[in-house]
Amino acid sequence: MADNDDDLVDYDEEEEVADVVNDKSDSAADGKDTKKGHYVGIHASGFKDFLLKPELLRAIVDAGFEHPSEVQHETIPQAVLGGDIVCQAKSGMGKTAVFVLATLHQLQSTPPAEAAEGEEKKKNPVQVLVLCHTRELAFQIAHEYERFSKYLPHLKTAVFYGGVNIKTNRDILKNEAPHVVVGTPGRILALAREKSLVLDQIQHFVLDECDRVLEALDMRRDVQEIFRLTPHEKQVMLFSATLSKEVRPVCKKFCQDPMEIYVDDETKLTLHGLQLYYAQLAEAEKNRKLNDLLDALEFNQVVIFVAKVSRAKELNRLLTECNFPSICIHAAMKQEERIEKYKSFKDFNARILVSTDLFGRGIDIERVNVVINYDFPGDSDQFLHRVGRAGRFGTKGLAISFVSSKEDQETLEKVQSRFEVNIPELPDEIDMSTYMST
Repeated sequence: MADNDDDLVDYDEEEEVADVVNDKSDSAADGKDTKKGHYVGIHASGFKDFLLKPELLRAIVDAGFEHPSEVQHETIPQAVLGGDIVCQAKSGMGKTAVFVLATLHQLQSTPPAEAAEGEEKKKNPVQVLVLCHTRELAFQIAHEYERFSKYLPHLKTAVFYGGVNIKTNRDILKNEAPHVVVGTPGRILALAREKSLVLDQIQHFVLDECDRVLEALDMRRDVQEIFRLTPHEKQVMLFSATLSKEVRPVCKKFCQDPMEIYVDDETKLTLHGLQLYYAQLAEAEKNRKLNDLLDALEFNQVVIFVAKVSRAKELNRLLTECNFPSICIHAAMKQEERIEKYKSFKDFNARILVSTDLFGRGIDIERVNVVINYDFPGDSDQFLHRVGRAGRFGTKGLAISFVSSKEDQETLEKVQSRFEVNIPELPDEIDMSTYMST
């Protein structure tokens, strides 16, 4: 089946506190106020309290993480014991790190020299399977596995998605024998059906952004078929930033007595340090206002969301003509070009990105501190995912939404009602310190 490229989920973040973990950090933090629901420095605990492998703790230090977020604090202890998990928590809270660290901690990888030479080598000892609904998210999750397994050199990760010659995937499975496979359901099912990907050794089955994966019936059927090819006894973990009460029972069907974790369940949009504003203006005034904002605002990187591919292309062209060097990512691009643009933006080769909602879920670029909704999102869920690209995990951020129609106004009111938040009109000046981390 064709991979669903409409929108995206939530994921993990790099930019927590850039200090190295040391033994003093716990004692220094003991006196801090640890209010419930305020996850920066929660419980003054460190990742070492989870008793993870030393190789993982070294990688966590290298990544600049010090204290777990609330969702990590609640979920990792259960996840490392192999229990099934259904977890919903807002954007920017580090859900991806939960399953990456939990699966790496439990994984058994034997160095090649220790493998019995006379024994026939298994076709591929895949132990972890992670499914998500877009190629960009699959690419990003695989990168996180590589980042946290840097001191586990024998552990191999592979990522498979449509738009790439399937022969390349077969060669990787045959020659590299990955322990962790991340991918989109269509390509994973194709490889499993032809027996290139053998799933009978799977110990951990993960659905990231599970609501998106399970909402589309064709994708859900693919996931169910893949699931049936895995052993009955395995750990199942499902994660998402939004998990409606209708989707939750579907999620639980994949699990055996799962631990259910709903952090700040469907209330208060408290993305830490994120300033929200709206600007009321006519459609014809958007370009001038956007130019003025890009001139006036201080930003590390900015993502500008539009409704359609054609508008993304046109706005990108206009910005470039106005001497705002931007890049553009949308679903109509070839796969290689999309991944190349994504990497270029993540590597800070460009500071302005114009995107459709393809980029609205799960994609984590730690330097993004401003999001502009050039076209207002269609519903409150998508609003949450879009603005969650800024202000990731304890950093500051700014999200400005253009409101130009009655429908936009109605959606804005629904956002304020659902998340119990007041979004004020954009002032003439914004204090830079409120959205730029010092």
